[in-house]
Amino acid sequence: MFEKTIKAFLFIIFSIFYRVEIIGKENVPQKGAALMCSNHVSEMDMLLFGYRINRLIRYMAKEELFKNPLFGAIIKNLGAFPIKRGTGDIGSIKTALRLLEDGHIVGIFPQGTRTKKKDVKEVKVKAGAALLAQKSGVPILPVAISGKTTPFSKIKIVFGKPFTLDLDKNKKYTSNELLTESENIMNRIYSLMEES
Repeated sequence: MFEKTIKAFLFIIFSIFYRVEIIGKENVPQKGAALMCSNHVSEMDMLLFGYRINRLIRYMAKEELFKNPLFGAIIKNLGAFPIKRGTGDIGSIKTALRLLEDGHIVGIFPQGTRTKKKDVKEVKVKAGAALLAQKSGVPILPVAISGKTTPFSKIKIVFGKPFTLDLDKNKKYTSNELLTESENIMNRIYSLMEES
């Protein structure tokens, strides 16, 4: 109930203060697990992706966001769970894998941090996205976001077609191998931005 109330509130806010264009919403799986991977331009990304689709996206979000009581309550009720960045947070990885096993969509930002337009390809990706895809075996849903998030600006969100990585679920890959796969995921996301 709270989720629907927040989504309705966000729909009103984004309709009034932003010009949000969503492309490829039909690519979001109606059921079953998926790993949603996206570029990251602002703190609002988590809110923007989910307010116009029927499914709840369970986001991995930096633990600092939960320290703000209001914002923390909102994102928690929208499915987010905390991750400690830069520590190899095994607990969060296990939580994400459990959610995927239970058939949820888990949202992750492969670069692990927000990027500015000028340095978008300079920020290195993390191995976590590929690790989750490999261990879970679920399809990856690539999503690209572009535009400014200042009031009355235009924001474009593109959902690409789901795809899977050609990785053995039971094999132990090196960090470099996983990093390469995460880079391939980000390249798909960049391609969505260029195609749209």
